[in-house]
Amino acid sequence: MNIKQKIKQFIPSFLISIYHYKLALLGALIYRFPGYSKKIKIIGVTGTSGKSTTTDLICKILEDAGYRIASFSTIRFKIGQQEWKNELKMTMPGRTKVQKFLRQAIASNCQFAVLEISSEGIKQFRHKFINFDTAVFTNLTPEHIESHGGFENYRNEKLKLFYSTKNIHIINADDKNAEYFLNIPADKVIKFSIQDNKKYRLNLKIIGEFNLMNALAALTVCKTYGVSENICKKTLEIATGISGRMEYVSKNPDVVVDYAHTPDQLESVYKSLNEKPLICVLGSCGGGRDKWKRPVLGKIAKKYCKEIIITNEDPYDENPEDIINHIAETTGEKARKILDRKEAIKEAINIAKSDDVVVITGKGSEPWMCVENGRKIPWDDRETVKKILNKK
Repeated sequence: MNIKQKIKQFIPSFLISIYHYKLALLGALIYRFPGYSKKIKIIGVTGTSGKSTTTDLICKILEDAGYRIASFSTIRFKIGQQEWKNELKMTMPGRTKVQKFLRQAIASNCQFAVLEISSEGIKQFRHKFINFDTAVFTNLTPEHIESHGGFENYRNEKLKLFYSTKNIHIINADDKNAEYFLNIPADKVIKFSIQDNKKYRLNLKIIGEFNLMNALAALTVCKTYGVSENICKKTLEIATGISGRMEYVSKNPDVVVDYAHTPDQLESVYKSLNEKPLICVLGSCGGGRDKWKRPVLGKIAKKYCKEIIITNEDPYDENPEDIINHIAETTGEKARKILDRKEAIKEAINIAKSDDVVVITGKGSEPWMCVENGRKIPWDDRETVKKILNKK
C-alpha cells in the first residue's frame, strides 16, 4: 500500500467527495467553464464494455461527415488532427485536465467532443460542470464492485451521467439493465438493439457480436445528428478497430491481443475466436481490487481454452503469485502458472500449432504494468509478441 492509499484510510469518505467536487469546480473556473460552451456539442459514452470502441467509431463517422472532432478514451486523446496516447493508466483524466482538454478543443474549433466516461470518473465528479448534449449507454456487467461497494452502487454512478444529460439519451435496449437508463427523462430517448442490423445489414471488418453492438451504438448517435445512413455504413464497414481491442498482432501464427478483464468481456472474446483451438494467456488486473472475478475468469478460460497460461498483469501492491493462484482455483490441471508475463506469452506462442489462436487478454494496448509502491513498468503486449516472433 502506497502513502496516498494509507492517508485515504484515515479520511472520511464525505471529505474525499468534497475534495473531488471542489477540484472539479476549480478546474472549471480556471478554464472558464468550457463544458458550458455553445460552440461544441459534448457526447459522453459510458458502460462496462465497448466504451473506447464506440467512442472511436462515433469520431470516425463524424469526421467522415465533415466535422472537426475532439475525444478522449482509455486509448488516446484527439483534438482535430492531433492525437496522442493516453498513458495515464485511467480512462478519464483528472478534473482540471478534463476542463483544460475541453478548452483546447474549443480553441481548435472542434464541433464535437466525444468522451469516454468511467464510473470512477463519475464518482470523483470528473463529469461535473459539463453540459453533455448526448449520453450513450453501451452495457452493464459487474466491475469495480469492491470500489463502489456493490453492483447497485456501480450502476448508480453510471446513471448519474444520464441524470445530468437533458437532451439525448442513446440506450442499448438489449442490456438487462436498460430499464434503469430508459426511465430517466430526456428530450429524446433513443434505443438501439442487435435486431436493428436486420435493417442496416452492416458488414464489419471488426469481429464479434459485441463490436456489432458498438457499431450500432455509433450509428444511432451519428444519425441523431443528421449524418446519413450511407456515410455511417461506409465508415463502419471499413473501420479496422482500435489498438489492443481484438487486435491481430500476427497472422502466422494467429496471435490476438485484447483488453478484456471482466468475465463478460473475456467470454465474449473467446466466443468470437473459438472456431479454432485457443491458447489463452490471462491474469487479473488491479491487484487488491475485484478479487471476486478471479476464479470466475479461471472458470471461463477452462471452458473455452485448449491451453491456459496464467500470468502476472497489474498486481499493484498485492503478491502476484496470490492473484495467479486465486485464478487457478477453477482451472484445475489445465492451467500453467508462469509469473513472468513475457515468458508466459513466449510459451503460448511456442506451444501453438498451425490451427491454434493465441489469445492474450487483460492489458490490450496499455503502456504500463503497475507494480508495488506506485511504480509503473513500461509494457506493451503487442510489442512483446512482435519481439518474440522476430527472434524465432
